[in-house]
Amino acid sequence: MKKDEKFVVTINRELGSGGRTVGRKLALKLGVNYYDKTLVKALQEQYNLTVEEIEKLKGRKQNWWSDIERVLTMGPGLNSNYYLPQKSEVPDILTTDEMFKTETEILKSIVHETSCVVAGRSGFYVFRNHPNHLSILIQASMPSRVKRVAGKQHISEEEARKIIDQVDEMRENYVKKYTKTSRYDSRNYELVIRMDGLTEDDAVDIIMNYINRQK
Repeated sequence: MKKDEKFVVTINRELGSGGRTVGRKLALKLGVNYYDKTLVKALQEQYNLTVEEIEKLKGRKQNWWSDIERVLTMGPGLNSNYYLPQKSEVPDILTTDEMFKTETEILKSIVHETSCVVAGRSGFYVFRNHPNHLSILIQASMPSRVKRVAGKQHISEEEARKIIDQVDEMRENYVKKYTKTSRYDSRNYELVIRMDGLTEDDAVDIIMNYINRQK
């Protein structure tokens, strides 16, 4: 990946691996914006977007990207440091075909305008043919993930394990449905990082070292 050209870094991560924090820190290091489910959802809610509405918005407003940037930086709840799906959000995780198409178009529109880091949303697949794309998977052992989720959410390790198992299954089903591959298939990524024994800053350093070695 070349930093001096428009680029996209996609990060797929396991819940409790610290991948979301790695993504945010990496975006800061690269001097670009970070986008994830929360931001995409804010856009959908702000504009009541569908694939057709995105095209209409682009066609009739020359400053549409300025409006999008305002939502991305000022939308509700966008500064949360940790995101964990709750039971009430399960139907949203079970994305419809139309929602997937809309999310994909939103992400493609963003990447067309600016370099960025994208977490989740099957970015590794959406941008698989992008000429300047780095795809990363962030993983961790189950004990490490359980401990992190339990500590962040102030719940028991048993409860944390149940949540992780549920989210893992939902995310894998999502990816398989819309990409016909597994999120765990290492062939989908240039870098796979296991976080056990590493800090988020360590992971960012590994990624930056890889990027800086590219010609």
